Parts: sequence; C-alpha cells; structure tokens
Amino acid sequence: MPRRLTIAIDGPAGSGKSSVARRIAELLDYLYLDSGAMYRALAFKALRSGLALDGHDDDLVALARDTRIDLRAEDSTQRVFLDHDDVTTAIRTPEVSQAASKIAVNPGVRQVLVAEQRRAGERGGVVMEGRDIGSVVFPDAQLKIFLTASPETRAERRWREHEQKGDHINMQRTLDEIHERDRRDLQRSSSPLVRAADAVVVDSTAMEPEEVARLVVLLAKEQASANAN
Repeated sequence: MPRRLTIAIDGPAGSGKSSVARRIAELLDYLYLDSGAMYRALAFKALRSGLALDGHDDDLVALARDTRIDLRAEDSTQRVFLDHDDVTTAIRTPEVSQAASKIAVNPGVRQVLVAEQRRAGERGGVVMEGRDIGSVVFPDAQLKIFLTASPETRAERRWREHEQKGDHINMQRTLDEIHERDRRDLQRSSSPLVRAADAVVVDSTAMEPEEVARLVVLLAKEQASANAN
C-alpha cells in the first residue's frame, strides 16, 4: 500500500484554503491541519496578555514556547485548544485575524510553530493549508497547491463569512484589509507568501469550493498512483 500523501495548500487571505482543505481531507479520509489556527490561537493569547504584536519581540517567542496548541478532529470538525481550553470560536474575529498576521512576521515565532506543524504532519495522510506550507513547512510534500482568487472575490468571501456569523462589517474596509494582508504576507522577511516552484496554481475566482476540492483530490489520486509505480 503506497504511503499516504502530504498535501500542502498555500495562498493569500480569503482564497478559500480552509474550506477547500477541510473538504479534501474528508474526501480522502486525511487529517486536516489548519496552520493559520495556530497563529490565531497564539495571537489571541498575546492580545489577552497585552503583549506588543509588532516587530521582533522576544516576549512573543517566549510566549510561543510556553504555549500548547492542539488541533483535534471532533464530529468531522476541527477544534482548536489553547493550553487545553477550546478557543475554536474565539479566534475567528477580525481583531484576532489582524493580530495573527502581525505575529506571523516574527521569525522566532514562526520557527516554533513550524516545528510543531512538521511534527503534526510527519506521518503523511494530511492536508495542511497556510502561506508557506509548500515552500517552508513541507518543501518535500508530494502535492503542492497554490490557491488564489481576485482580491475582490476574496474580500467578498471574507465579508460573507462575517455576515453569516452576525458580524456586520464594511465591505470596502474588508477589501482594504485584504490588500493590507497581501502586502504584509508578501513583504515579510521571514517566510513570505510565495508559490513553490512545483506547486499547481488553481484560480478559484469562478469556482465553488467543492469544485476546487474535487480537482485537488483528482490530482492527489494521480500523484499517489504515480508514486506506486
């Protein structure tokens, strides 16, 4: 029986990585690992602790080393536990999202969390999404996807997510935040958002998440078959 794949999905904010990765994991019976949830959880703790989020604050690195973040699959959904407390819902706010993008530029923080991500996915049979999974976390992943979409489409998706949760936010502000997030992700010195040279680019602007997921599953099955030969 061939070894199950490690599937790395990267892309900018709002490109649909999380929903697509979860669906791929369901279709393949793989483990879904949301790397962004780890940064969100740490950002949530930093906000709660009153720590500065900008720059290369050693306190943030120390916080990362002293923090336990667990991703668990429960009832077909991923739950996020911060120091044993369930923070799955608490970390999905605009404030935490912006804070997470700020601490993600800290090289020391990234080093700590990347090590955790590698340990979580070292056995294969995982789908992990983020912004540097194929380029940094799993450079040897058997299948790499770079998922993208137009800024306007990504902003609309993010806006709809918050509307469904009852969070009424301004559409133009959401688009501005997408542009700012893109700028920060592309220009950060540690692990900037880049497409791995061997990644398959999928533009989801005109695609539904289910279409994208099934396309990636097809690619995964082709790759697994090639590995077995």
